[in-house]
Amino acid sequence: MSLAKRILDMEESPTLAVSAKAKALRAAGEPVIGFGAGEPDFPTPTHVVEAAQRAAADPVNRRYSPAAGLAGLREAVADQTATSSGMELGPDNVVITNGGKHALYAIFLALLDPGDEVLVPAPYWVSYPEQIKLADGVPVALPTGTDTGFEVSVDQLEAARTERTKALVFVSPSNPTGTVYGPDAVARIGAWAAQHGIWVIADEIYQHLVYGGASFTSLPAAAPAAADRTIIASGVAKTYAMTGWRVGWAVAPREVAGGIAKLQSQATSNVCNVAQAAALAALTGPQDDVVAMREAFDRRRRTAVDKLSAIPGVTVAEPQGAFYVFPSFEGVLGREIAGRRVDDTLQLAELLLDEVKVAVVPGEAFGAPGYARLSYALGDDDLAEGIDRIAKLLSG
Repeated sequence: MSLAKRILDMEESPTLAVSAKAKALRAAGEPVIGFGAGEPDFPTPTHVVEAAQRAAADPVNRRYSPAAGLAGLREAVADQTATSSGMELGPDNVVITNGGKHALYAIFLALLDPGDEVLVPAPYWVSYPEQIKLADGVPVALPTGTDTGFEVSVDQLEAARTERTKALVFVSPSNPTGTVYGPDAVARIGAWAAQHGIWVIADEIYQHLVYGGASFTSLPAAAPAAADRTIIASGVAKTYAMTGWRVGWAVAPREVAGGIAKLQSQATSNVCNVAQAAALAALTGPQDDVVAMREAFDRRRRTAVDKLSAIPGVTVAEPQGAFYVFPSFEGVLGREIAGRRVDDTLQLAELLLDEVKVAVVPGEAFGAPGYARLSYALGDDDLAEGIDRIAKLLSG
């Protein structure tokens, strides 16, 4: 048996692979602390679960529903997105998808023709390049670093633009760096995209998880000229601790939304009705749990930065959003640690798991060798213990 070339060429999701390995080791009795998956450790809010229970008891939800999503949820998404983006939106602009990841894949499939180039600032979320390639597009990585606060510049974008450039992936707050672009930077990037007729695929999944003096700015709000070529992807997973419910959405001009809905009608049909009812309750119900989770993430963010910064050879740019910290380990590479030569963060991640039972995702997965991503969406005690183990190993 020979698998299709697209499957053979595809990389497995490194974040999910690290998470699966950590869970398997824990199941075998190993005291593993996992910093891998971007998954809140909080329970889904009670009123959301209760809404799902009511929906499961309603016979209407046991049958097919529109492929683009339930009308009430699409309207709620349109209303929320219109508030943050400044765009005029209605339910016809919204397609409910099987999580934010599926929204992005559907967007790429609906938008890209073979050979179309998509600009992807790096560090990037691991699935962007693979999804673009699956859609026959060409990902073009634009490296950024701590010297620029992990922000891509208009000069970089312009230098990378070619006649094949179709779209830009814009992410703020960022996975994996936690970078939050300020309104002026967002406006400049949006104006550049509008000037050159380039689509912007804005991943806003972390928009409600912003800390300190930072604030979230939706690209169409800062650059209205780019609104008619902006597609927003988001979902309930991160904000409401609903990763397993698999409800996301794409918000797009009607023609694009219609194309995504047509694709979904052939690929998956509707998202689970019970999960959609839960998502509607999340968006329209009490937001107290969101506030409490954000406060906990903020506390953990500061703990992670303080403890990692104290490790010799490790440097950390303070994240402003999401729930990740992305330290550089370049100062500890190129030497022997625990009897093993460590030259890159792939080897370092393997060493940390083997020697101190700590799972991190190496920066190579995000297009940023020398760094590693640690999620601080885990308990305070595990967070402190895990970084202490890293410190002890690297300082020995």
